[in-house]
Amino acid sequence: MDQLINDNIKDIITKSLNIDKESDIVSEAYVAQKKQFTVNTDFLSSANTQNHIALYEDYVKNFNRISAELDAIDRSDINSNHSLYRSTKNDETYNLNASYLHELFFANIADSASQIKMDSLSYMRLSRDFGTFDDWQRDFISCALSSRCGWVITYLNTYTQAYMNCFVDLHSLNVPVGMIPIIVVDMWQHSYYKDYQKEAKTYLTAMMKELRWEVIESRFQKADKIINVLRGL
Repeated sequence: MDQLINDNIKDIITKSLNIDKESDIVSEAYVAQKKQFTVNTDFLSSANTQNHIALYEDYVKNFNRISAELDAIDRSDINSNHSLYRSTKNDETYNLNASYLHELFFANIADSASQIKMDSLSYMRLSRDFGTFDDWQRDFISCALSSRCGWVITYLNTYTQAYMNCFVDLHSLNVPVGMIPIIVVDMWQHSYYKDYQKEAKTYLTAMMKELRWEVIESRFQKADKIINVLRGL
């Protein structure tokens, strides 16, 4: 059923772009399905969250359109300084990352009963790789405040095979190679300006108070399985 829906969406986008499906073009367009999120939290206004979700949906729409456009682009005149293909590929990564990071963010926040257990995998892995859980929090905050409009992420580094923090500027700058996101908080000003003005740290602290550890725990469990595969276990 999902594949049928994807094929129908691709047909609609292809027709809107006047792409000849029978012509000699690459056919590898991807179709992302927007997810539904209900973000209920006292730390963000309803207007702010609705605007934010609408922005996410626009990124998904843009990614789908760009993916279809790439199928029709002339690949015979590629230039590393400037070409339509290069520019569109940049836009593809930008909107793809924006879509995925927003989905991860919305899914791991807004738990009013947020609580992490000391015997959870989340707590143990963060304590192990950062020294203590409090050390992870301090480093997470430092990374967040270092971002120039972007994201703060706790991720599995498949090279070091450990959990680390990073900031991503915009949606696609300073992204570590081989990273698997685990904890994600949006640090773009549109995430908090309506409610917190320039108080980014106050906003961040609020988001960390309502992290959805049940979702994060599941991500740690999956990431640990990846580590075991990498280690041949």
